[in-house]
Amino acid sequence: MKLLSVNMGRPTPCRHTTAEGGTGIDKRPVDGPVAVAAPGPKGVGGSGLAGDAVVDLRHHGGDDQAVYAYAREDLDAWQRELGRELANGVFGENLTTWGVEVTGARIGECWRVGPRLLLEVTSPRIPCRTFHAWLGERGWIRRFTQAAVPGAYLRVIEPGEIRAGDAVEVVHRPAHEVTIGLMFQALTTRRELLPRLLEADAALPEEARQKARKYAERAAV
Repeated sequence: MKLLSVNMGRPTPCRHTTAEGGTGIDKRPVDGPVAVAAPGPKGVGGSGLAGDAVVDLRHHGGDDQAVYAYAREDLDAWQRELGRELANGVFGENLTTWGVEVTGARIGECWRVGPRLLLEVTSPRIPCRTFHAWLGERGWIRRFTQAAVPGAYLRVIEPGEIRAGDAVEVVHRPAHEVTIGLMFQALTTRRELLPRLLEADAALPEEARQKARKYAERAAV
């Protein structure tokens, strides 16, 4: 398991976002080491990667979305379906991985990337209008949602520097079975799965925890 590329972005104009300054979705592979650390709470902190742009701080970035990872294997599958080349970083991911089970990663699972960086899996990426506009594919939000291969957001547990070629090691895997794929379905197409998210306990982001609790409370009435 390894890191194929570390991808960074600069603000790019986009008429499909309400954030001033456009979007930071246009991420490209960079050379050399990149420092990664917890950026701070959502609404204040942006990306965990030093120098990487997150423009819409209301909806993106912060400690629970400090790093976004997507598997090269899944990008290759999309390449075949869309009939076009998809470069590393094109989905706005910070880390393009190889050999890592991203969709099957469990909430709270910890990855050691390189010698020092320790990341914890928190949640799936939910597609938005900006993503749709950036890819330029008809019905993209629906297609991405149906595929249910969303990539994973991670929080920074221990900071460190990373670069392309670094090893990725799963150093902790929780006993529960709340995966990125299950959580994505619970938040999109299968709301009846929401109560199961609570099995992830403290690793579950607060926003998702509130949704799961509200659904469970309504279902119990």
